[in-house]
Amino acid sequence: MAGHPITVICAGRTDSGVHAVGQVIHFETAVKRTSRAWVLGANTKLPPTVALQWVGDVSGGFHARHSATLRHYHYCILNCSARSALQRLRSAWIHRLLNADAMHLAGQVLVGEHNYSAFRSVECQSKTAVRRVERLLVKREGDVLWLEIVATAYLHHMVRNIVGTLVKVQSMADPVGAMATILAEGSRHLAGVTAPAAGLFLWRVEYPPMYGIPTREPGLMLPPMS
Repeated sequence: MAGHPITVICAGRTDSGVHAVGQVIHFETAVKRTSRAWVLGANTKLPPTVALQWVGDVSGGFHARHSATLRHYHYCILNCSARSALQRLRSAWIHRLLNADAMHLAGQVLVGEHNYSAFRSVECQSKTAVRRVERLLVKREGDVLWLEIVATAYLHHMVRNIVGTLVKVQSMADPVGAMATILAEGSRHLAGVTAPAAGLFLWRVEYPPMYGIPTREPGLMLPPMS
């Protein structure tokens, strides 16, 4: 579309099998095209699993990764006795009944600025495990459990490891105390297993208003978290 090599910078990376319904990228070009031409033209070149939704000009100071202020992730668990053929690539399936209220309460331990060493993968290359989580919610909607986590930045596998740990502690006598211990000890061995990639969605990335990056709630086959 540009007629010259393009370097694409993403707001955040996702593992294989993880979905990004609110991914933001930036690139530099001197080519002038309308927003509609960029969208329609680029989508003819992209595979069926990737679709461009919007293109716009931004100031020279914009950076898809470094200018982001918050990143929203959602995680979907299908919690029913039988697996779903249609949702197998968009959710994690757990057949035993989960206590969403206990998971929500345990998750509040993680809100704030903490050392999240217990929730980083061994492959994580970050120099520090300190991050700030602004919000963590767990809500049941029928057979679906939605987890929403909002933070400035994340460690490798951080969200999936948090989900696995919430699933682990929700059946304990004191889920809140168990989560507090895991966070304080900082040991990956005490935390839960890494949740499947299929349930994770990079939902939205926030930027300062001056950049004019639109935000939209993506439409999915699964019910959105309200």
